[in-house]
Amino acid sequence: MRSIRPSSAPGRRGAAARAGFPVPAAVALAAALLLTATACQSQGPGTGREPTASAPAAEDGHGAVRIPDHIRDKLAEHGIDLGEWREGAWRNWDKDDWLREAQDFVNPIIEDLWDPDRMRDAEEPGREVGAGGRFGDRGVSDPEPAPVRARPVPPAYHENAATAGKVFFDSPAGSKVCSATVVRDPARPGRSNLVWTAGHCVHAGRKGGWYRNIAFVPSYNDAARPAAEVRDATEEEIAPYGVWWGDWVKTSARWIEQGGPTGGQGAPYDFAVLHVTPEEGAGGRSLEETVGAALPVDFAVPDVRRVRTVTVTGYPAAPPYDGQTLYRCQGRPGRLSVSASDPAMYRIGCTMTGGSSGGGWVATGSGGRPALVSNTSVGPVAAGWLAGPRLGEEAEEVYRAVSEKFAGR
Repeated sequence: MRSIRPSSAPGRRGAAARAGFPVPAAVALAAALLLTATACQSQGPGTGREPTASAPAAEDGHGAVRIPDHIRDKLAEHGIDLGEWREGAWRNWDKDDWLREAQDFVNPIIEDLWDPDRMRDAEEPGREVGAGGRFGDRGVSDPEPAPVRARPVPPAYHENAATAGKVFFDSPAGSKVCSATVVRDPARPGRSNLVWTAGHCVHAGRKGGWYRNIAFVPSYNDAARPAAEVRDATEEEIAPYGVWWGDWVKTSARWIEQGGPTGGQGAPYDFAVLHVTPEEGAGGRSLEETVGAALPVDFAVPDVRRVRTVTVTGYPAAPPYDGQTLYRCQGRPGRLSVSASDPAMYRIGCTMTGGSSGGGWVATGSGGRPALVSNTSVGPVAAGWLAGPRLGEEAEEVYRAVSEKFAGR
């Protein structure tokens, strides 16, 4: 029987994972555009209201978790019984029970849920999309870039891409994966617990709600072991810096209202910020202190034509990749418009596939130093390019809202 506690509680450092992700052979990133890691069920539109605050739970001297009344009440308000949730009630994706609104995110930690076997079985969704219109026919789009072969990041990942990692989550279609990046927290310089990823890696968009059991594993498979070796690797080898659960997550109101598993709706606003807490104790260290790095986020939104080069990093899981290795692409971005009324997105040639969603796009920021400027959102069926949102005012509001929620804690 697994123990459970609310994700805002301080925890003990938990099981990490080895993984060998089986991925469906018929994978599409989009024929019109397919968001690379999502699944959803029918649900009505939401309001995107601001989240309410919650305080962390405390542990007693014997390690048992005491749940503050206001957190217990919040769970009860949504009909969540901790005992039933632990025993599998989280698998109920009935549309009436699928929490959707911005303030309704609840992610109780189920200790050891993301064990090696479960991480290994998580996969990139392989949903095909029928032919659709060319989004480049509207707004401003540059010519489609030539494919650029993704290159593996040299191991150890902690030395060469310390801010990169994987996001694991449960959806109605099963256990899924995305990529993500550790970013700085303006309210806690040097001690950030913030992670940047795609909105579709945490919320299903207009026809669904928040995904469940969302957790981040930095430097997943740090030594770049091949899939055959990953199956026999120890937990410490696969997740050397632990499993970090999202105790609060925020995405854009426009993603919640417009986004979906296919097409370009909501894609220019397809970003999210997670505040995480360790499943097991990290000795009082933050995520940034644990991995030794965090990237600043640049919201200046320069003219795309002024960005000389951008580096995109992620764990592609759809064929010909297996999700075990960290890759990157580098190139000069162009523009992709999915709607005449939305801002153009960044687009570069890159052969990475599903599973790389949410991975960071790094360029020289307005301060002259490397900064996160986007995240992977969409790509074509042929896997020849990737596109990501430009991070402007709405992205900064999401980022600062998560930071301020935990300021002073």
